[in-house]
Order: sequence, then C-alpha cells, then structure tokens
Amino acid sequence: MGQSSSTDQISPAQREAETLAASTGALPTLREAFSRLSDPETGLIPLDSIRKCFALVIENPSSGTSGTLAPKEFPVLLAHVGSAIVDQFFLVEKAGLTWVEFLRGYTKCCGRTVASTSLNNLFKLVFVSANEKAGLPVKLQVDPSEDDDGKLSGSLLPADLLNLLWACWTLSWDSRNLRSSTSKGSLGRPDVDHLVLSAVESCAESADKLNFWDAKTSGLDIELPVSKVLTWALKTVPYLADCLAQFVNSRLGYLTSHQGKWEDLYFPVHGISPAEVSNTGLLTCGRAWAISLTLRDNLSEEISKACFLGESEDINESLLYRSSLHGKGLNRFWSHVEGYLGPVIMLIDACESNNVERRLTIGALTHQGFENKDIFYGSSGNLYALGPVFHVFAASGKEKNFIYSHLHPAVRVYDPHPKPVGIAFGGSIGNERVFMDEDFSKVTLRHHAVDKTYQHGSLFPNQGFLPTEMSVLEVEIWGLGGKRAKDVQTSYKKREEIFTEQRRKVNNRGPLNLKTLLFCNFFLRKFLNDAPFFYVFLQVDLKAFGDWEDSPEKMMMDMMADPNRVRRQDR
Repeated sequence: MGQSSSTDQISPAQREAETLAASTGALPTLREAFSRLSDPETGLIPLDSIRKCFALVIENPSSGTSGTLAPKEFPVLLAHVGSAIVDQFFLVEKAGLTWVEFLRGYTKCCGRTVASTSLNNLFKLVFVSANEKAGLPVKLQVDPSEDDDGKLSGSLLPADLLNLLWACWTLSWDSRNLRSSTSKGSLGRPDVDHLVLSAVESCAESADKLNFWDAKTSGLDIELPVSKVLTWALKTVPYLADCLAQFVNSRLGYLTSHQGKWEDLYFPVHGISPAEVSNTGLLTCGRAWAISLTLRDNLSEEISKACFLGESEDINESLLYRSSLHGKGLNRFWSHVEGYLGPVIMLIDACESNNVERRLTIGALTHQGFENKDIFYGSSGNLYALGPVFHVFAASGKEKNFIYSHLHPAVRVYDPHPKPVGIAFGGSIGNERVFMDEDFSKVTLRHHAVDKTYQHGSLFPNQGFLPTEMSVLEVEIWGLGGKRAKDVQTSYKKREEIFTEQRRKVNNRGPLNLKTLLFCNFFLRKFLNDAPFFYVFLQVDLKAFGDWEDSPEKMMMDMMADPNRVRRQDR
C-alpha cells in the first residue's frame, strides 16, 4: 500500500499516482496520513474515517443581527461540505479507499492544474454535491463530457454566491486555525457584499439600473449565469479555489503531526458569530481577504493577517499611517512612511461633496515604498476598487507609471512649470488616473482611458468619462514587507533623529565671537588659496559620533598639522 518501497511490487497505476502526488511535495504526509487512517487488517481507509477527517461540525450557529446576514441555508450547507469533498474527489469502494485512489483524489483536489479547472471543481463541490446532500434546491447542472470533468450550466442567485464565499472563508479559517498553536476562537463572518455586488455588476444584464450604494445582497433576486460567474471569479478572485486545497492539506497535516490514535484527535468545533471577524479601519476583514485572493505567496500571507482573529495584533504592527490617527497632509504622511522600502497598500475612503452616503473606497498596492520624486516610478502594482463593489486592476504591461509621490522641495526656487504636489497612481503628470492633493482633502478619479499602466475598468459604479473630484475622509498605509522592512525603516528613522538633533543644535547656537571668525578666516584662506567662499562654523556633538578619532575636529587639526599628507578615507 502506501508503505511499499519495493519497485517490483509497484504497479504502473500506483507509480503514476505517486509521481503526481510527489510533484506537489506532499507524498510523505500522504503516506503518514494513509497509514493512520487505514484499517491494519484490510489496508484500506473506511468511508467513515475519511469523512470524519474532513468533517466540519457547526455548534450553536447564529444568524446574527448585524453586518451581513447569513442565509439560513448556510449552516446546513457547511455541515455537508466535508462529505461532499470525499464523494467528489475520492473514489471509495465498498471495502474502503485504496492507496492509489487516495493519491488520485488528493491530486485531483490539490494537484497542479489550471485555475479554471480548480474553480469549476469548487463550484461543483459547493453548488452540486453539498447542496444535494443538504437537500437544498439546486439550480445548476453538470454537463457530462469525455474528459470526466463536466461543465456547469444554469444560474445562481446572489445569496448562493454569498454561501460559496463564506464556505471558502470557513475552509481558510479552519486551515489557519489548525496550523496555529492556539485556537482563534469562534468562526466570524466577513462582510463580502462588495464581492457579491462585483459579480452582480459583471454578470447581471440589469446591473446598470441597480443602486450599488444601497443594494443588499440578501434582498437581490437576480439570476447570474454560472458561466459568467466563473469568468468573473477567474478575473477577480483567481485564487479562490486555493481555499479548498489549503483545507485538505491542513487537515492531513494536523492528522500526521499529532501522536496517538487518530480517532481520539479533536478537530476544533466552529461556532458562527454574528459580527465580522475584525475591523481594522479601512482594511476590514472582508476587504483584506478579497485582496489576498488576488495575490500569491508572501504578499497574500501578510495581508491575510488582517482577516483572522488572533492575528489582528500582528497586522496592527504593520499600520504605517492613518490620517485620523496621525493627521492629514502629505508632510505627516511622509514622516511615517519614509524609509519603508517593502511592499505597501494604500487605501483611500472618499465621498461626493454633496452626498456623504455615496462613499467609495479605493486601494493601490505597490511592491516598493514611496519615494519623493517629481516623476512616475515603480515596477509593478495593482489598483483596487474596494467599495461599494470590488474589482482588481493589475498591471497592463504597456507603461510603468505606477506611483507618483512629490513633496514641495526643501529649497524653493523659481520653476516656470512646477510639478503637481501630491500622490498619484496611473496615467501621466497632469492627467493621473488617481490623484490626491497634498492636504489629503480632495481626490480626483479619471476614466481608465487616460491610463496605460493599469488594466481598464471603473473605480466606482457608473464612472463617467469626466474627472470626478471627491472629498477624502480617511487614508491608510499598511506595510506588507514583514519584520525585515520594518526594521530597516526603524534604523533609517534613528539615523534621521541624529541628524535632526545636530541641525537643531546648529540652529540654537549663538553668534560667533570675533576670535573664532578670525581663526576660521585664517584657516580657510591658508588652505583654500584665498578662493571666494561662504562658510558656516558648526558645533558637533561628539556623542553622536564614535569617539575623538571619528570627530570632525580631529580631521581639522590633522589638516592644520600637515596639510600635504596623503590621506585615505576608511571604508
């Protein structure tokens, strides 16, 4: 079975299955999991055992009275997701699950495949298998085909899509909960209305007539063709199906990492709380999770910390700037983000000047920190529409005008063509796709036609061709570079504090006496050959430097002793 090591006893089917499983890097874990789940006498995994391994047990479900209301079918649907995983991916015979079929089921669920196939499998799992097991009405059908994958046909309601998103959220929450050393408490519900409304805007024929600022997903009776929903998911949340693979891997990993009989292992029981999991300003749980579904690797992991209970403290350490906390304006903003060289995400909450209820939130993800430049810069990034609907606009590859952040120069000189002062994303100077002024009071949004850096799309519903000016309510900057980027910024700020203290002492120094002026005049005329000059006599704090050997005074004395001696700077 899974423990066989002799190549003479391995059949071609088993060798193929093990090769595919090994390509995922999980073959040792699968061997251990099969050994613990299988019956020693038959060498097969009983059906009840594999179902218990992936079971999701809901205790004391609550529909909630605030935030996004959960459809009453959601707890029932969630209780059958585990058995649906077994029935869809694992071919279990009457006697039990063989080693080869166990590997094939894992590869089909978690193996390397195209995103469209993974999303198709996810939709069939939730909307067909789980719904049928729960006895819920199913509006989707699977069209059989020769490749045994099958295509979906039919339509969905917004409430159905809400169930899917919360089911994926639950799988992600469970996988992180099992990997953590401490339990994160009850299962909260994120507000994902912006994702559902995004699908409605993209897939519904009557979306132009809908007021997205007042729309509630629980009350929408709009049919969304499943083919269009799959296309929307592939474009907007391409890594949504990864939630299923993470869940399966975490359950098997939890099984193999604990000693004793696996029947005695306790899988944490989930309770559904009525409130959103966490709310960290503009970067709410639902928004952070939606952004993470568009990213890979470290960036997805960093921003996912804002999604789950028990990790809010970690993400709060990544907050670089919040206008309501640190004050509005480019100078205050710059004092908190300068020196941070890692990836950052900026969120802007704004509203129309004469209609506070029409609020929108946009975001910009950059893979580098902000720099004070009067030109566009950057190598990659994404623009996001975060509310009331969610959309992602990745780099188009045509231009590289990702970021523009320009402050007033320290020494102002006459400039016949001054560059705008503020922060911008996309477009060109004077014609930016997103531009926020230096006071953080106004933000101007332009049509995507002016921008060749980011992909086309509206930043808010029914955006017209004319520039739209809105009042800024809140601005946030979150660092996604981890501890290393934060340590680099801390070191940078310490150096700046030393130089600031030196400048302060210079400014506080009283008038120079005549004897000092004569000495400086004699010294400069002697060693600079009577060249015209302007000089400033500085008082230097030796404590800021290492010792006398590093001080500017010693360098001056050495020059006076022997000005012709050849010197080499220590590096």
